[in-house]
Amino acid sequence: MITVRGVVEPGDQRGRVLGFPTANIAMPDQSGEAGDGVWAGWVEREDGTKLTAAVSIGRRATFYEDGHRLLEAHVLDFSGDLYGETLIVHLGRHLRDQRAFESSEALIDALNDDVAATREWAETAVQIEA
Repeated sequence: MITVRGVVEPGDQRGRVLGFPTANIAMPDQSGEAGDGVWAGWVEREDGTKLTAAVSIGRRATFYEDGHRLLEAHVLDFSGDLYGETLIVHLGRHLRDQRAFESSEALIDALNDDVAATREWAETAVQIEA
């Protein structure tokens, strides 16, 4: 199981505009050793609360030719402020590789599929005890 720990930083708000707000964590590993892609997983908050999340790691190829590598966690069924909070992100199941989409609409369709797959995975996944 891959885990990433980091502080949630403000982003460019693109996920929010697309309907998928994310908690953004800069990746210290810019070489890609942790693996780019979209994952079903969960975030663990400082108080120990674990929340299901669809997680993207990559350079946001749809919008940037050579962007900075970033972890973006869309926490399912969550509305709150995570800025400045340290999260531990657990990557449970790889859903798909990163790729550039031809339009925002195509990306939104893929994100809806990612969220559905994450919900399905979460129904049967056993979360690790920290």
